[in-house]
Amino acid sequence: MADLVVGMAKSVVDGALTKAQAAIEEESKLRQSAQRNLVFITGEFQMMQAFLNNADSDRLENPVVRTWVRQIRDLAYDVEDCIEFVVHLDKNSSWWLRLLNPVSWLLAPCLDLAPLPLDEAVDELDRLKARVEDVSSRNTRYSLISDSGSKPAAADKHDPASSRDAVGGATAFNGLFEAAFRTTQKGDLTQLLPKKDHDLGVISIWGTGAGGGEDLGMASIAWNAYIDRGTCQNFVCRAWMKLMHPFDPHQFLRSLTAQFYAAPSSPGEEHATSVGGVRVLMKMEAAGGAEPLKDFEQLVMNNRYLVVLEDVSSMADWDAIRRFFPNMKNGSCIILPTHQFEVASLSVGHPYQVLHLNQLSAEHSVYAFFTKGSRYDVDQGREINNAPASKNASVGNCKEEAAKKWINRHPLVGRESEMNDLGLNVIIARSKSYQVMSVWGIAGVGKSALVKNMFCDRICKGKLFQKYGWVDVSHPFNLWNFSRILLSNLGSEYLQAGETEDLCTMGSRNPIAECREILKKHRCLVVIDGLQSTEEWDLIKANLVSGSHRQNVIIAVTIEQEMASHCRGVKGELVFNVKGLEADTAFELFKKVSNKSEVAELQELTSLCGGLPKVIVEIAGSFAKNTDRWKHTLSTKNKFMLELENNGEFDSLKGLFGWMNSYFRKCPDSLKPCILYLPIFPRNHHIRRRRLVRRWIAEGYSRDSHEESAEMTGEKQFCDLINLSIIQQASALGLGGTRMVFCQVNGFFREYIVSRQMEENLVFELRGSCALTTQRTGRHLVILESWVRDRIVFESIDFSRLRSLTVFGNWKSFFVSESMRLLRVLDLEGASELEYSDLKKIVKLMCRLKFLSLRGCHEICHLPSSIGGLRQLQTLDVRHTSIVTLPVNITKLEKLQYIRAGTTAPANEATTPHHLVPQLSNCCGGHHLVGVVMPPGIGKLTALHTLGVVNVSASGTKAVLEDLKKLTHLHKLGVSGINKNNSNEFFRAISALVHLKSLSMRLEDNNQGCLNGIPLPLEGLRSLKMHGLGDQLPNWSGQLTMLAKMDLEIAKLMEDNVSRHSDGATPEGRRKPTRGVIKFLSELPGLCILRLRVDHLQDNQLDVSVITNDLEEDSFKKIKIFEIACSSSSKVSFGEKTMKKLEQLKVDCCSGSSLLGLKHLPELKEVLLKGSSDEALKADLIAVLENYPKQKKPVVKLEELRPGSLGGQGGH
Repeated sequence: MADLVVGMAKSVVDGALTKAQAAIEEESKLRQSAQRNLVFITGEFQMMQAFLNNADSDRLENPVVRTWVRQIRDLAYDVEDCIEFVVHLDKNSSWWLRLLNPVSWLLAPCLDLAPLPLDEAVDELDRLKARVEDVSSRNTRYSLISDSGSKPAAADKHDPASSRDAVGGATAFNGLFEAAFRTTQKGDLTQLLPKKDHDLGVISIWGTGAGGGEDLGMASIAWNAYIDRGTCQNFVCRAWMKLMHPFDPHQFLRSLTAQFYAAPSSPGEEHATSVGGVRVLMKMEAAGGAEPLKDFEQLVMNNRYLVVLEDVSSMADWDAIRRFFPNMKNGSCIILPTHQFEVASLSVGHPYQVLHLNQLSAEHSVYAFFTKGSRYDVDQGREINNAPASKNASVGNCKEEAAKKWINRHPLVGRESEMNDLGLNVIIARSKSYQVMSVWGIAGVGKSALVKNMFCDRICKGKLFQKYGWVDVSHPFNLWNFSRILLSNLGSEYLQAGETEDLCTMGSRNPIAECREILKKHRCLVVIDGLQSTEEWDLIKANLVSGSHRQNVIIAVTIEQEMASHCRGVKGELVFNVKGLEADTAFELFKKVSNKSEVAELQELTSLCGGLPKVIVEIAGSFAKNTDRWKHTLSTKNKFMLELENNGEFDSLKGLFGWMNSYFRKCPDSLKPCILYLPIFPRNHHIRRRRLVRRWIAEGYSRDSHEESAEMTGEKQFCDLINLSIIQQASALGLGGTRMVFCQVNGFFREYIVSRQMEENLVFELRGSCALTTQRTGRHLVILESWVRDRIVFESIDFSRLRSLTVFGNWKSFFVSESMRLLRVLDLEGASELEYSDLKKIVKLMCRLKFLSLRGCHEICHLPSSIGGLRQLQTLDVRHTSIVTLPVNITKLEKLQYIRAGTTAPANEATTPHHLVPQLSNCCGGHHLVGVVMPPGIGKLTALHTLGVVNVSASGTKAVLEDLKKLTHLHKLGVSGINKNNSNEFFRAISALVHLKSLSMRLEDNNQGCLNGIPLPLEGLRSLKMHGLGDQLPNWSGQLTMLAKMDLEIAKLMEDNVSRHSDGATPEGRRKPTRGVIKFLSELPGLCILRLRVDHLQDNQLDVSVITNDLEEDSFKKIKIFEIACSSSSKVSFGEKTMKKLEQLKVDCCSGSSLLGLKHLPELKEVLLKGSSDEALKADLIAVLENYPKQKKPVVKLEELRPGSLGGQGGH
């Protein structure tokens, strides 16, 4: 997690540098001494920035360096705060005090002249300069920065030449073979010894690494084979020789002869006599020892021999020795233990095979090289390329049986929909000749299991493909070895060939060419699991995919989205993303594995697993064995991740944690502060996207650049975190072309981040009954609803460095502290019991606020006029409060970018059509947003990009519309009070808003037709809300081609087609053609979300299908969310060709309503009954959906209406 520390430090240093450089340019506000200090500080920070950019993970392992990085970060925070204070001082209010400063000693008895803010700031800069000098000098004292950015190399304790050889050999071997021997299965050297009637065998034993450990390993393996009882019995002559340099052939042969004579016929025979050497001489003399060369010749010509030769260091040595050993075709053997890869691979001949003998350590492994003809090859090997047809058929049958067994042993839970989609993608890839598709998802999400299930399913069905292969990619990647494994798998009777089968293709003359030939001639389904780089794929594509059968499907499985996009065939990319399990499915899996019924604990543990099946299965299994321990873990703060990492029971998850470390390390530095910020929100909390992004901007994590605004940067960072799966949609439903409104932090990622950020002291929270301690300090304080509101505990906290305060639950007056002078973010969204007096105190003391949210604080009726003093304020959110008028001084806040206002009021108190009031009050909760009165001069706030809801009529139409014209950077606008008198002027005013993407309008009472005949001057709208309409829509379809979201509140739908289930036919028996509102909406090509609220339906029926010439047309092709609210019992029906991509259906209708044609919605996942407690309707829907054609039925839920969620304009 040290990389996150550096990422945070980089972000803060970058922010401080930016502000320092900007401050230097504003010379008029600074004294000369302050200028000099800033120039010095900027220079030092540039050097610190360069160090942080060059800091690698090895250096960060040094705790002294990590401490220094934190000091840099804290210093940067303080410098940024001081500069920000200097640059944004309001000098106009204190100029007269500066004039009095020279004579202040005379006036002191009369006036209490406090030090001027600018003087204080300049003094603070002096102190900060001294701190910068001190932090820089620590580098010199502790030698933290070396000339290079890398960790100093340790002294080499070994001989340079031997190290070079060992490293070179390891590199050569790893590049060729290491991937083949991932498994823990180990070979036995004795099984490689030739049979009695075979050619002379040569076996080389090669060890990787350097340092002597592999010497012992090679010697031990060779010795065990040498003294093996079977070896002693089968080889009459045996010798263990160390080659001497220079080579003396006469001495070499004499020594060999002596050992041949000395070789016992059994492991214990050498102990039978007390003087073994005398016995050897006696044997030599009895055989005519005067001529040892002839003796040697007779021994090797007439006997089966085994010779172990050590220290053969080159092929020249081997060539000199090899000629002394004739091939008598009696199964004799020579064993060569060697460090030289060249000797090991070339001495045995070609084609050779390799066997992994032992793993001594992470760096030291021992391998055997051998040729065909050993007992291992004869007993275990099989040829796959030229197998007869009968064998191929047998292999196919065995593979099918293995596939069925795998499916039965690994049933999927809650993945039926994804399984079907993945299978469909494979069919599409084959039928349309994509040749390549990719599957990606984070580690532990279950992508390999999902693909394996589909892979086995296709084997069982056996129609689309002729051959099947699955390869787990090993690293470092080598194409030769990859092809060898694939070649083995394509002909294997197993789902994946094991190491035994892999060895059978070791001697293939060219496995790449052989794989290419198979892929060219046969329809193959190949899965490549674990690709890590584009270079790996490029090699595979160039050598195996290009020119292969057009109906092949190669599936690349990876953890990176960019990698998945890169893996493509000639027809482009076909990408499938595997996401974590939804909450309900994850809970079912946890419950199934644990077989427990403690619902509360199960739900909490499930949420912590982040939807990752691998984590769910491990924890559920542990919970089943030790329920009490896990209950204690849940009750102890931040213990969940510690339990997983430190308990040996979860060793299977260590790979996941290693991946997560790497995952965070690879994140861009700009994202790391955003990641560390996420635990501010409690577990399972639904977070508004805009709330999070606006907070990032206020904290300085999302900043302006030359290319894009801070808002754009924040949105990109949000999307990046979605792509990284660190944050996810609050619902698994797709949103099409619209942006996510609510999100959640992935539960597993959140716990991991919390466990890592404790040492950084960044976020600290108050919850439950906190003990009194002096250790609570940090940058961000979170007060949870569960905290007991202990004033003594609160006042013991050091707030001097606090940058944000977030309150959930009840507010207390003592939460405001005078020491919170650096606070940038005050987020009270949803807090209760906030009083106006507290708000006045907040505005007075927290003058550096950049983000102020009072959303949902219903007790607040107005803002204090002193809010004009918050000169740095960028975000003001007073939505769903009782505020109806904004103060005039708000026009002084020139940095304001975001204003959200509008009170939630009963429908009969708002400007709702009178005949709509009682009905909408019943069906929609009786509440909607009422716009606020904006003061004149709002046009001065030219930085605004989000504004709403403005009551145009109450604010003075002419003045407010003139102001609106000046806000040319508005992206989102919400207004109310539109009527016949101001509608034309309003649309003329917004014609200047060329950047507008979202428009929300509410019409005044009795003005339903005021938009008729008025053209829409905007063509780039993505979201449009129109409330208070009569019985028709303005004819704007030509200007709404980019619209993705539509929200309509309309009094009547009278001229649309009625349901075919009633008397909807003409006298001629033909169905009426669709027209009116439904026809208009069906013609919007990009529409993804449709919300329709209606008072009166013709005959209380609505058919959302489109009929032309008595035939139904494909309609609403992109709709994913459809919400219908009506005031009476209604019948809503869906045709066979409408809304084929609908995922969520929201219904807010009265008792007795019914939904018909749900079986025609193939992608439907959820039916949500909003604001209703009609259990009869729910039961009816569940019964109807029992006949739903898909295996996974849509879920029916009751949802209580949230305040302001239906009637609101710009609900985000």
